Amino acid sequence: MAEILFFHLQSRPLEQVLPTILDRALSRGQKVVVEVSSQERLSVVDDHLWSYADDSFLPHVTAMEADAAQNPVVVTTQPHNPNAAQVRVCADGVRIPDAMQEYERVVLIFDGDDPEALTAAREDWKKAKASGHAASYWQQDDAGRWEKKA
Repeated sequence: MAEILFFHLQSRPLEQVLPTILDRALSRGQKVVVEVSSQERLSVVDDHLWSYADDSFLPHVTAMEADAAQNPVVVTTQPHNPNAAQVRVCADGVRIPDAMQEYERVVLIFDGDDPEALTAAREDWKKAKASGHAASYWQQDDAGRWEKKA
């Protein structure tokens, strides 16, 4: 069974939290596929991962690149797993996959200020729990730190 993590963004945007999530997965030797909602968001995330810190390098490609299968992090707009990742990150309104069992961990990152995103996350929470997966819910405090709420 996959571990499903729900990250409720409140004080920091996706671009500020995603590099940390990816770094942690890479430090555990896991490959990651990040699915975003549109080609525009893919370009923004791709550019940001190259430039988010002067002293850090986060190896990644987009799914459109020929060598995507060999890379530890792939950013995509499709529900596929081009690099045989153990971790799937769903962001920008992307829902958790039906095939959660294909992953060790699924991370849903959603905007706490978006009512539609909150409703979708609640539905995905019910889906994960009904499927028997271990699910945890994390919410940002005012300082941007994660607090486990469920």
